[in-house]
Amino acid sequence: QVRLVESGGGTVHAGGSLRLSCGASGSGFSMNVMGWYRQALGQQRELVARITRGGTTTYADSAKGRFTISRDNAKRTVDLQMNSLKPEDTAVYVCNAVVTTIPDMRPFNYWGQGTQVTVSS
Repeated sequence: QVRLVESGGGTVHAGGSLRLSCGASGSGFSMNVMGWYRQALGQQRELVARITRGGTTTYADSAKGRFTISRDNAKRTVDLQMNSLKPEDTAVYVCNAVVTTIPDMRPFNYWGQGTQVTVSS
């Protein structure tokens, strides 16, 4: 069983920065693609950023130029650096990871519990 735990959320003023972190615990698996999603009140869940094991990144248009996703494969962590935050970034941010079991390489999709990010005007 894999568990994802997020940290780093909080409240900041517009223009501020936050760094979110997500760590995977457990054994018997390898990390594949990892990403961050968010869901604002009354809105659908959306992809913010995603990164492959090899380091290829994907960003939502709203995140480009402001957010940076990174990962440490040895530590099995993924981070999201968020700069120039706007009130519309306010949402619950959730860590996602696709893992494959060892040695049979069966894929599974895991989600964290989420961390609240609030950006005030």
